[in-house]
Amino acid sequence: MKHIIGAKPPAARPAAESAPAVRQIAVDADSSGQRLDNFLLRHLKGVPKTHVYRIIRSGEVRINKGRAQADSRVAEGDLVRVPPVRVSERMQEKAANPAPGREFPVLLEDEHLIALDKPAGVAVHGGSGVSFGVIEQLRQARPQAKFLELVHRLDRETSGILLVAKKRSALNHLQDQFRERETGKTYLALVQGAWPARLKVIDQPLHKYLLPDGERRVRVTTPDDPDGMRSITLVRVRSHWAAQPERGLPTMSLLEVTIKTGRTHQIRVHLASQGHPIAGDDKYGDFDWNKRLQKQGLRRMFLHAWRLQFAHPATAERLELRAELPPELADFVPATASAGGAAALKHPNTSE
Repeated sequence: MKHIIGAKPPAARPAAESAPAVRQIAVDADSSGQRLDNFLLRHLKGVPKTHVYRIIRSGEVRINKGRAQADSRVAEGDLVRVPPVRVSERMQEKAANPAPGREFPVLLEDEHLIALDKPAGVAVHGGSGVSFGVIEQLRQARPQAKFLELVHRLDRETSGILLVAKKRSALNHLQDQFRERETGKTYLALVQGAWPARLKVIDQPLHKYLLPDGERRVRVTTPDDPDGMRSITLVRVRSHWAAQPERGLPTMSLLEVTIKTGRTHQIRVHLASQGHPIAGDDKYGDFDWNKRLQKQGLRRMFLHAWRLQFAHPATAERLELRAELPPELADFVPATASAGGAAALKHPNTSE
């Protein structure tokens, strides 16, 4: 071993930092009923999924000192033994530089859920090149909140109603409604051309695939495609906007679009497949048209989650939420076309 004159030996790391320690995590009421793998993934942020499943299979994870499987359910009061695991440097850096806290416009909030009016340009969660999203910022803004989880998702460039659960029971109940198609999800979309009033239902399967750079895309496929997923979209014409040749703008239509299935990019792909792409859509739209729209003041995709109908997870009362068009969209269309309705809580049989 070489000794360098004047060099100082490396400082010894404190014993507490030398290696991760075994942890005993008590299951609280909000986590009761959760699968063990999902419980661990929530508590072991930054640990690869493959490693989480490996420590479960090896028997290193125990519930009340007994071996358990990935699909075992935890209950309130259980003690879950978690062996020493190391978090990646990237996640350590992320923990040292948390998302900036941010509140978002609230349409409805009680002890069970929050209904937010998400702005365009904000991801709902971190990942895929985005360090943080709505849920991370909301958690940072509300450090006292024991439980905040996304019920569903919206594309980054889509604005409008987003539900966040404040209890696991509410999360499970609401996600069951989305899964069983018991919710009503209606969007406002401005599209190119005059949408034919007779075209009210689009029932075409969608196929997800990856571009060479790894970015995901979706296309309409045939019913016999084994990887195709049935996708149903309902369309109602709210108004047409006549062509304005002096501004280089074609005829446009403002649509109310209700999705019966929640596939990735479903509305964008279905509308574009009919020859009516959404204004400002940078993935499936008309790129030359988008450039002309930008010059006229539209600098985002014109897709907004306007109305959401669902049963309250605690009372079962049928609710209807609405979020009005944000100014950057409302200002772009004539007043008669932009009347999206103020954010409101109404019963579905209330007249519009």
